Amino acid sequence: MSDYLVPHSQEPIGILYQDEHLLFVAKPHFLLSVPGKHPLNKDCLISRLQQTYPNARIVHRLDLDTSGTMVIALGKERHAELSRQFRLRQVAKSYIAVVAGEIKENAGTIDLPIRADWENRPRQKVCFERGKPSVTHFTVIARGNNSTRLRLHPVTGRSHQLRLHLLSIGHPILGCDLYADPESLSRSDRLLLHAERLALKHPVTGQWLSIESEPAF
Repeated sequence: MSDYLVPHSQEPIGILYQDEHLLFVAKPHFLLSVPGKHPLNKDCLISRLQQTYPNARIVHRLDLDTSGTMVIALGKERHAELSRQFRLRQVAKSYIAVVAGEIKENAGTIDLPIRADWENRPRQKVCFERGKPSVTHFTVIARGNNSTRLRLHPVTGRSHQLRLHLLSIGHPILGCDLYADPESLSRSDRLLLHAERLALKHPVTGQWLSIESEPAF
């Protein structure tokens, strides 16, 4: 994957909220969160932001293909406090996804352990022997056209958790080039997964901040 040249998104980064301590931003899809290993993959969310905010620091990541809400620390101390909240799972997150097929249940929980699929990197796989506990709650927003629009609440934050969990119940995310079948992949020119909402405590005031961005799909 280090030789993979990512598409260069020309879409601007949206500023959703800002003060002297942090930023909430809307990451476009097809924009890396941090620089890739290949020299031509240096363009990314954090490097763009640092042109305007030199003390900007990455706290968490979204996949290249995933768009949506992210928090960025401004300064070392704010970075340490925000990172602590993520590490202790004190943040609340929700995502919007469109998946193949119509899910019958209005809500549910997917509880399947995940580990790296080392022979097929960067893919992950469900593994009951050595996988890490992984939990996703979902609610159905709408059904139709052989697809379902979902709101997802991941309890854990494993790599590719949402993609793999939905695949595991027979409903891959449309446009997913890692896990979807060819027909589901062809139904969208992008991964239909968006980080809708991120909520956490302000690292200085302690105020609960809940910031949202709307998906483009």
